[in-house]
Amino acid sequence: MAAVKVTTVSGLAEDAPAEFDDVDGTDIVLVHTEGEIFAIGALCSHAEVPMVDGEVEDCSLECYMHGSMFDLRTGAPLSLPATEPIPVYPVTIDDDDVLVDVANPIPYKES
Repeated sequence: MAAVKVTTVSGLAEDAPAEFDDVDGTDIVLVHTEGEIFAIGALCSHAEVPMVDGEVEDCSLECYMHGSMFDLRTGAPLSLPATEPIPVYPVTIDDDDVLVDVANPIPYKES
């Protein structure tokens, strides 16, 4: 399956997570920060808490419930209590359109 249009760049506020439900069957959160747009899974890997309610800081997103931080580029957990990554999806910008390919998540590589 190919990338699908989810929203527009101009429709995303800087450093404000935005949730989009049922993007080809997958719920995602888009984050526009540091000049890039990132697509991640909608739920924290620790307690399935909505990531849309989290705070953006230094290319990471914090889960509001227990404070776990996740790298927006890789999905890697950066702090406890989360120990598992969250999915990250490829994003393409076409003019003002934000396209996301949820069928091909970016493989997680432990560092």
